[in-house]
Amino acid sequence: MKLATIGSIILFHRKQAGLSQKELSDLAEIGKTAVFDLEKGKSNFRIETLLKICSILNIKLEFQSPLMEYWRKNES
Repeated sequence: MKLATIGSIILFHRKQAGLSQKELSDLAEIGKTAVFDLEKGKSNFRIETLLKICSILNIKLEFQSPLMEYWRKNES
């Protein structure tokens, strides 16, 4: 997935939630610039920042691969 696509998803969900960039950044306890950069598809963000934003916006991240079922069986 392209970073621009991730940014577009974040932007869409933020707007649907009726939040400004500042409000989202306050809820996620991150800087407003981080929200702006993510929405613009910039690559200088931390995965922790993305996870905080996704949590606030109720976005679920999921890893997919042909090996995931095997991993799930062997994880426990």
